[in-house]
Amino acid sequence: MIADVLMPVGVDTAYSYRSPPGLTVAQGDVVVAPLGPRRTLGVVWAVREERASEHPNLKSLIGKAPLPALPKALIDFVEWTARWTLAPRGLVLRMALHDTSAVPPEAPRIGVRLAGPPPQRLTPARQRVLQAAAAVAPGAVLGKRALALEAGVSTSVVDALIDAGTLEAVALAVEPEKLPDPEHGAQLLSPAQEAASEALRRQLRQGGFSVMLLEGVTGSGKTEVYFEAVAEALRADKQVLILMPEIALTTQFTQRFEARFGARPGEWHSGVSPKRKAQLLTALAAGERCAVIGARSALTLPFAKLGLVIIDEEHDSGYKQEDGVIYHARDMAVVRARLEQAPVVLVSATPSIETRVNAEAGRYGRVLLPDRVSGRPLPDISAVDLRRAPPAKDRWLSPTLVAGIADTIAAGEQSLLFLNRRGYAPLTVCRACGHRFRCAQCSAWLVEHRFTRSLRCHHCGHREKRPEACPECGAIDTLAACGPGVERLAEEVAGHFPQARIIVLSSDMPGGTERLRREFAEITEGKADIVIGTQLIAKGHDFKRVALVGVVDGDIGQAGADPRANERTFQLLQQVTGRAGRGETGGRALIQTYDPSSPVISAMLSGDAERFYESEIAARRAAGMPPFGRLASLIVSGPRAQEALTHARAIVQAAHRVSSQDSAQQDGAPRGGLAKNAFGKGSMLALGPAEAPIAVIRGRHRFRILVKAPRNADLQSYLRAVIAEAGRPRGGVRLIVDVDPQSFL
Repeated sequence: MIADVLMPVGVDTAYSYRSPPGLTVAQGDVVVAPLGPRRTLGVVWAVREERASEHPNLKSLIGKAPLPALPKALIDFVEWTARWTLAPRGLVLRMALHDTSAVPPEAPRIGVRLAGPPPQRLTPARQRVLQAAAAVAPGAVLGKRALALEAGVSTSVVDALIDAGTLEAVALAVEPEKLPDPEHGAQLLSPAQEAASEALRRQLRQGGFSVMLLEGVTGSGKTEVYFEAVAEALRADKQVLILMPEIALTTQFTQRFEARFGARPGEWHSGVSPKRKAQLLTALAAGERCAVIGARSALTLPFAKLGLVIIDEEHDSGYKQEDGVIYHARDMAVVRARLEQAPVVLVSATPSIETRVNAEAGRYGRVLLPDRVSGRPLPDISAVDLRRAPPAKDRWLSPTLVAGIADTIAAGEQSLLFLNRRGYAPLTVCRACGHRFRCAQCSAWLVEHRFTRSLRCHHCGHREKRPEACPECGAIDTLAACGPGVERLAEEVAGHFPQARIIVLSSDMPGGTERLRREFAEITEGKADIVIGTQLIAKGHDFKRVALVGVVDGDIGQAGADPRANERTFQLLQQVTGRAGRGETGGRALIQTYDPSSPVISAMLSGDAERFYESEIAARRAAGMPPFGRLASLIVSGPRAQEALTHARAIVQAAHRVSSQDSAQQDGAPRGGLAKNAFGKGSMLALGPAEAPIAVIRGRHRFRILVKAPRNADLQSYLRAVIAEAGRPRGGVRLIVDVDPQSFL
């Protein structure tokens, strides 16, 4: 038997191995195989019934790995993702091959019970242990650690009594994980929620693949609605995947999930221990009924009975993976569900234009929740025109917003201030000589982080200590922070309200995920008066005590060449202002802006989201931009700018040649060995190369090429032809392909 094994490395080819006598493998099995001088894990991609003796030069497999096999649907998903992203199959497999083989097995739980006479040497500590053991029913088994805690001693005292024969060690049975119960904790839904829930349940009962958009204003109870779809899937003994864009959301979500289903969901993200991941992999592969909440990486888990996929906050840009294999988790989740023949629910208060267009075209179903739960009104939104009511010099809060915060504190309620800039200030300048602190590896300014007394690059991660003297002129105490970040904003707020309890929420604050979880709990419990945060605070949090939201800079994000700039800014402002008024009291939002008449701010003030979407969709359609056309970004980078630019120009020239060949074929004169009309209707357009807006990252000079194509074009085949025509990059030059780019930096 010959096994073709795909390795989790940057190659597209599966390697052939002989299966030694006594070892039978099948497609999807995880095996150990020699690769050069080392042993590595791989996955059997195909099996051929050929005699090993006919291939004497092939190496033999070493054996199977103690890991779950990849289901056929997951193998198909790896293949599909590789074709779509143009990434080598091995790199995509690396995402799906979750190696937990090094995780030690679960240590047996040991209990104890009274079994013999007291020891001759009876210390006070031993006496307390025996008294605690005697306090339970005769013959009852106690956990060793629990007994030690009850007696106020260390476990070594209990061990000594076991050695003396007074206590007997007993192996305790492993308690099975609690499974989610679809009948536990069912909530009374509003009529609108019940109608939406029934639509989702009907979608599941029909079976097969389908996509439904669950759209509802902030605070409309979308989570409770899709929980009913989760319950329906669990009743059918199916597994559920719930994707979220930010792991900071998982704490509050798991609490709500446990209240509804009586058990915690499985979790899969960077904050989960290897032990818990190994347990979850085993449960999923065994087909155990469960629901998993996860980040992008949960897409490649080996579900045996996937019956429902939910993408919460489907519009969020955090679903785009920007390095390694570049993909959009929302779109790939729809593909995974199609391969599994499972329904999908896309959830958002501000759906992406791509999703809206699919729903309007009938490709997706759509369920609406137009009102907040219990009839609570949406927050009253108004603009603060900074041209007429500017902040004081070197300050960022207008008198109007400061007064609003003061009124909110006086009422015993919380204020939330939003500024989408991490750190203390985006730029540090020497007042003596004008020197600006730039990253040594990137064409980007270093951002001051005062809490850690450091300067950081938000593109490559470089960090250095903030100096006392200017490195250019040597002047002391002349460094000035320019512009605001959330840390500087917190400093200003503390000056206005010295007695207020202030929490700053930002993903790069010291303490990481654990700190965020603790601070979210404090906000929920009312232990903060003012919350200051980046876009992290706009993502689905349910803060019942927030009465005022202040947007410090409502103009951030509206400028630039990004075709999604207005859409993203509108979504972000809708989400963050939607944090206000979710409790018993009403809410309001103040948006500071220098341009109250901009399309985004006007839409926020009027509350007419439909008109905004219609305008954006019409503009996209007229320009042939996604979803009415297709884009791909090719980023060429290298340690030397000229080498990178030379290869980028070679790609554009190759694109013109390939397009000319295709046009000639369509005219009836085949050239270049391409099939007639190889890439579908319409023409491809390669724009560039142009120096990237951030021209250098990690010491590599970057040039961008943008390929624009009609919606139904075979863009991937065109890109493969262009890349092959251009030839392999030389030296240290690298090419990265981003199909459907979300970032244009």
